[in-house]
Amino acid sequence: MQSKHIHLIGICGTAMASLAGMLREQGHTVTGSDTAAYPPMSDQLRAMGITIQEPYAAENLEPAPDLVVVGNAISRGNPELEHVLDRRIPMTSMAALIHDEFLLGRDRFVVCGTHGKTTTTSMLSWIFEVASRIEPRFAPSFLIGGVAENFGSSFRVRAQTRPFVLEGDEYDTAFFDKGPKFLHYFPDAAILTHVEFDHADIYADLDAVKTAFKRMVNLIPARGRLVAYDASENVTECVSKAFCSVERYGFREDSFWSLRDLQHENGGSSWTLYRAGKRFASLTLPMAGEHNALNASAAAAIAAGHGVSAESITEALRSFQSVKRRLEVFAEVDGVTMIDDFAHHPTAIRETLRALRASYPGRRLIAVLEPRSNTLRRNVFEQELVESLSAADEVIVAGVFNSGAIPEAERLEPSQVVAALSQRGTPASLHAQVDEIVASLAGSVQSGDVVAILSNGGFGGIYKKLPEALRETVS
Repeated sequence: MQSKHIHLIGICGTAMASLAGMLREQGHTVTGSDTAAYPPMSDQLRAMGITIQEPYAAENLEPAPDLVVVGNAISRGNPELEHVLDRRIPMTSMAALIHDEFLLGRDRFVVCGTHGKTTTTSMLSWIFEVASRIEPRFAPSFLIGGVAENFGSSFRVRAQTRPFVLEGDEYDTAFFDKGPKFLHYFPDAAILTHVEFDHADIYADLDAVKTAFKRMVNLIPARGRLVAYDASENVTECVSKAFCSVERYGFREDSFWSLRDLQHENGGSSWTLYRAGKRFASLTLPMAGEHNALNASAAAAIAAGHGVSAESITEALRSFQSVKRRLEVFAEVDGVTMIDDFAHHPTAIRETLRALRASYPGRRLIAVLEPRSNTLRRNVFEQELVESLSAADEVIVAGVFNSGAIPEAERLEPSQVVAALSQRGTPASLHAQVDEIVASLAGSVQSGDVVAILSNGGFGGIYKKLPEALRETVS
């Protein structure tokens, strides 16, 4: 593609901001707009010299760009979208442009699944990066749905090497393309971590979710590979008609990739990974949690199948630094450890709390939940949410984010979650506003407590307000 002026509507989304940077590195003039700039992607955009225009307005598209990328959160009525349609300015989706601009002629490694995509994509990218120190051909390009701490970025584009690692999102692509983004990527090899009902705003039920993943599997060529979790009936169904080779991974000893002797100590994990019944490597990871060991093993499996050595895989996982907003310690005040985790689904919350139990044994664990994702704001998983949160010693639930956007009959009722937790013996309280939550915690936490903030958004500034309140209490 020759140099163009490309405008992104909804530029502060993680993937859209990454695309903006990728296009900028390709020599394009990039502009973008959003309702409000918010970190971490707003910081990344500004560091790249890309101006964020806010709020949305038709004037943001003057002079008219050569191409407009419409974010998947943008719908009819948006003034910029209406201007694009009225003037017939060429438009496309993020996923389609990624394919056309960046993936042709590449070896495409796509990480898919309801959970674990961002971390696993980051792990696989880092494995290739470490391997490239010995064999430069492994140097990866990547696109991750979060900021990978080993790279300090969510993307990288290299012109001279073939591996391209992508997070394959099952969420819809654009208002004019309601299929999942991963259908645009045409993987040469893929990982399928989990398949559960999620994104209740666009999928009617679990069968609809499974259909999407089956379509992804059907895009992998016969020469390709699929690494799939071994302990999910939904995953088994989705991969059952694959034309490519399928390698299952998990804790079963008869799986192609088998994790054995998993141990957690000092916030880290260690295990032995077997390949087709033979010892492949002894792996360590500076992160706790079964889910993280599984993610790492899936990444190792894909890399090994592409020729990366066990030694490079071992070194990469040992030095892996996680992803922003995944079990990230954002503050410590007077012995109170505050953790930020990108919570979007009851299963993810369960695994997060389990990992924190392993990382901080014997310490009181307080979970603070903002029901913010399109799944958590709905009552479809209310019982599962209660079960997941009951792993904490105490729970605080905030009001449902933008509750008016959810039909009342479908809306989660936080007071019912609190009541159910209390009946199970887990102390729980409801505080609709962030300032109430901060005040409650500031008056009750003690040295040694671990506070897990569970939200996939800004949560009313709690990440700044809580540490400040605790420092004032100490002083």
